[in-house]
Amino acid sequence: MSSRRRISAAAWAASLSSLLCVAIWHAADAQVGDFALEQRGHRLVDAGDCVACHTAEGGKPFAGGRPLDTPFGTIYSPNITPDAQTGIGAWTGDQFYRAMHEGIAADGTHLYPAFPYPWFTKVKREDVDAIRAYLRTIAPVRNKRPENELVWPLNHSFSMTGWNAMFFSPGTFQPDTTQSAEWNRGAYLVEGLGHCGACHSPKNALGAVKDAHRFEGSEIENWFAPDLTANKVSGLGSWSLDDIVAFLKTGHNRRTAAYGAMSEVVEDSASKMADEDLNDIAIYLKSLPASASSAPSSKAEAGTVSSGQAIYRDACSACHQSSGQGVPSLFPSLKGSSMVQSRDPLSMIRLVLNGGKAATTASDPNGTAMPSFGWKLSDQQVAAVSTYVRQAWGNQAAPVSSADIAAIRPKVEAITSAK
Repeated sequence: MSSRRRISAAAWAASLSSLLCVAIWHAADAQVGDFALEQRGHRLVDAGDCVACHTAEGGKPFAGGRPLDTPFGTIYSPNITPDAQTGIGAWTGDQFYRAMHEGIAADGTHLYPAFPYPWFTKVKREDVDAIRAYLRTIAPVRNKRPENELVWPLNHSFSMTGWNAMFFSPGTFQPDTTQSAEWNRGAYLVEGLGHCGACHSPKNALGAVKDAHRFEGSEIENWFAPDLTANKVSGLGSWSLDDIVAFLKTGHNRRTAAYGAMSEVVEDSASKMADEDLNDIAIYLKSLPASASSAPSSKAEAGTVSSGQAIYRDACSACHQSSGQGVPSLFPSLKGSSMVQSRDPLSMIRLVLNGGKAATTASDPNGTAMPSFGWKLSDQQVAAVSTYVRQAWGNQAAPVSSADIAAIRPKVEAITSAK
């Protein structure tokens, strides 16, 4: 009997201790258990596409360790689950906000702009708090990321102090009172959590955005993130608001389909966002000034066009049609395609060489697949068919040379062999 009483007393003491810990936890962080705040944070985490970068292939969501290739080496994303040792479980709200707003971690080290704090700095404190509240609901995962593999002196985080001094100005988004509420909401998402310009803007030699050419497209991880400005050839100038919303929501529209890194953005982020937010994003994107004209300086030689047309008829027309208009919601149109007419043909060439699978969403659970032709077409043949597509049906883009293909093919083969 006395033994049973001792066990009961021990259990009671443990329960009391647990209750006291919970009480202290809640006193230290009043956000715990605020369901509405956590749900809002969930939506904001989706908008920021946090899971894509913070989840390694085959790893637990948000547990980090995904390698992010940069011109300066490889950065491994951190664990943002609430694990106290390897994640952000021990971070305070102020520390988390400082990371988002200033790019400084809880221990005072500077983060690298692969974590897009130059964009996240615009996010309001109440939204940052909501994001943190949601992340604290995720099951903690103990996962220490690998050490970054960067060139000297960038392998020392203090080097970011100089970079920040030159290229980073912290500051929360300020609405433009001359614009509509929808435009401002779209700007807040695009310029902040969505960090669209981080991929779609060209960079200087030190990896900072070229402000004079924001949103005009840039190479990233062996894809070309296309022009998002009002350029009618290579950008979104000929897209309607509905075209943009459909692309973000489903991964395809009457003009194109999402491949590569953009397919991840659609699957993990945009397709989960509210239609109102997507519409506001479209409104803001449609307001971006057009980039300079990228009309080709030269036309392809007649022999190249003839050869490219023959290859297209044999290998491409069954899906994309002889008119280049494709099949709605099945095979994307090449006629008038901004990807096809990008100033850098990298994405189109990569798809011809390596093939690829478009985004998979609730509206298209199978996803459009592009077969590989790199195994059967020579560099000269790929150049010919690419040139034909870039200049057929009224398309306006520069020819592609066999040297261009020769430069890209080894990268594509390396990617394929690594899978």
